[in-house]
Amino acid sequence: MISRCLILALALAPLASAEPAPSAQEILASVRMRQAQQQIDLQGQLRENEIVVPFKLIQSGPIVRYIFSNPDEALQLQLGEKESRLDEITRAGIEKISPAQFDHKIRGTNVAYEDLALKFLYWTNVAVIGQENVRTRNCWKLQLRPPSRDSQYANVLLWIDKGSGALMRMEGYDAMGQMVKRFEVISAQKIDNRWFLKQMRIEEMQPGTNHVQSRTYLEIKK
Repeated sequence: MISRCLILALALAPLASAEPAPSAQEILASVRMRQAQQQIDLQGQLRENEIVVPFKLIQSGPIVRYIFSNPDEALQLQLGEKESRLDEITRAGIEKISPAQFDHKIRGTNVAYEDLALKFLYWTNVAVIGQENVRTRNCWKLQLRPPSRDSQYANVLLWIDKGSGALMRMEGYDAMGQMVKRFEVISAQKIDNRWFLKQMRIEEMQPGTNHVQSRTYLEIKK
């Protein structure tokens, strides 16, 4: 719910509105298709209190890479038609990230491997449950449930901008109905006449409550 929380909000490409309203699967299919067409080469960072993790984000169509240093590491996301795949690339080689590793946090931040893997974009148990504004943007509100227990989330809510197809907010809930993580776009910026994410806030909740335990900021630089 990062990587769309890292990726879906990076470029605001038009999402055509239609009458009658599109189905939840049609909305997700459009998001996946448009995301796989992006061309991105930007610098960014993850920031949580005193922790600052610089990275380079490179995307060429359906292949997305997050490149880190000290130590050198790259996470590669492949966006397929029916599923996504997240790999870790090191000097030792390429290793697929398994569901057992989905809750692994990236360099001490709130961002987990599952958030970057974007698996929720391929879930089939999904419904449009309303329309709401997020930071003045008119959004579809979707509810998604995972097909298995591999996910750390038992229920996910997405707010997708009707006009751009960008993910504006994501909330992940556990089996008890308690929110465990929330992603929200705070600001965007225009680079070379295209809109990109400027800052996203990722909040991890204290177990069993809706109180924020920690905050990480994803920031993209011009």
